[in-house]
Order: sequence, then structure tokens, then C-alpha cells
Amino acid sequence: MMLRLLLAVLCLVSCGLAAPRPVRVRVRARGNGRIIGGTFTDIASYPWMVSMQINGLHYCGASVISSNWVLCAGHCIYGANLATYSLRAGTTTRESGGVVSAVAYGALHGYYNPTTIDYDISVMQAATPFPIGGNIQIVGLPAQGYDPPGGLAVTVTGWGGTATTGPPAPPTMMKVDINIIDRATCVTIFGVTDRMICAGEAGKSTCIGGSGGPLVSGSTQVGIVSWTYTPCEAQGGVYSNVGNLRSWITAAAGV
Repeated sequence: MMLRLLLAVLCLVSCGLAAPRPVRVRVRARGNGRIIGGTFTDIASYPWMVSMQINGLHYCGASVISSNWVLCAGHCIYGANLATYSLRAGTTTRESGGVVSAVAYGALHGYYNPTTIDYDISVMQAATPFPIGGNIQIVGLPAQGYDPPGGLAVTVTGWGGTATTGPPAPPTMMKVDINIIDRATCVTIFGVTDRMICAGEAGKSTCIGGSGGPLVSGSTQVGIVSWTYTPCEAQGGVYSNVGNLRSWITAAAGV
């Protein structure tokens, strides 16, 4: 599960010597998501939020992009047996309530790289369409090529605790309000590609279990929780750049 944890310790340059390159860790771990520095919230405030589950247990976050498609991180379905996957929408509690659908089909970006975590995007088709309305709503998507500017206020949602290590995560959805990190700084810290954006800061980020969740500006999804370094509290995180990958979403899901 690559507990090369898309979250390797951020090493700094010391005594004029370059520090060793950190290991990237996917922000994922079954049933144990984390939002660092966040607060509890509810599905009515973020009605596009979905819990992607394996055998009924939360595994990754996702978002509703049409009545029968969700958007997620690529590494959440890489090498997966989708017959064991389900999608739970319309609930604040990750493993109860709402509406549950089996996954009929999933598409992973053809250029997804499990080593670099580039092109970290996927879509899944719900076997039973979601009843859009009330606590289940479609999130907006940006235009192709949109690159969120540094300083843009954004919010990430998901399920989990508040630290890299600690007690089991509570089942209630959480959110944290953060800002986009300008691209130059993002490249310097994380070595990202154009398919990635950065957001957050020390003490405000996502961690293991948050993968696939939406990063939104208002009601428009600009990012997908992808990876960071560990410990999660030390810095922000990296998200798939939805604007850069927008045309792929249309090609794969018709959305």
C-alpha cells in the first residue's frame, strides 16, 4: 500500500549540504483518514462528498460529478478489484447513512505513475445513479487549463483524526480551510508537475486516508487529495490539478 507514505519527512538544507530527497507517500490508509488542523462539518455544507469504500469500510474520499460518476485519485483504484468497492453519498458519517451504490466501472488515467504519483486521477461509475438533491449535489469543475493562483482560499473535506499517529479516526466528516501555494514555491518544496498543485501549511493539511477527496474553491473542485510528506503536520500537501486534467475527465466520463 506504498507506505512509502506519500508523506516522507521534509528534510531541509543544513550546513550547506543538500538534504536527501524525501519519499512521497500516498495520503491513504483504509478506514483511517485524517484532516490536520480541521473542524467537524456536515454533508449539507459539502453535499458532493463521497466515501469510497472497500467491503463497507472507508478507503478514500471522492466527489459527485454527475448523477452516476464520481471523481477520485488514481492511486485509490490502482490495481483494485472494483467488485469490492462501493460509493456512499449523502452522509456526514462515513460508514452509515446516505445512499450506497456498487461501482459499475472505473477508469484510471493511462499515464498514471505509481512511483511519481503523476496523473493521479480516476473516475468511477455508480451502478445505481445517485438521487441528486438535498444532501447529494454535483460539484462544479473548472475549465480546461485553469491553474488556481497562489493565495486562493480553498477547502478540503474528508473523514478522520487530527494527527499522523494517534487514536482511531472519528467517523464524522471534517474540513480544513487552507490556501493554494504559489507554483514556484510548490515546485521548490515538492517537485511537482503541471498535473499537481499544492495547498495548506504546517498544521493545516491532509494525511493518510484523505486521498481522493475534493479540494474546492466555493463549489468548484480545483484539486484531488493526492500525496504529501510525513509527518503530515509539517507542511501542506499535493493535489491533482483538476483544471489541467479536465479534458480527460470529459473523455472518460462524459462530464
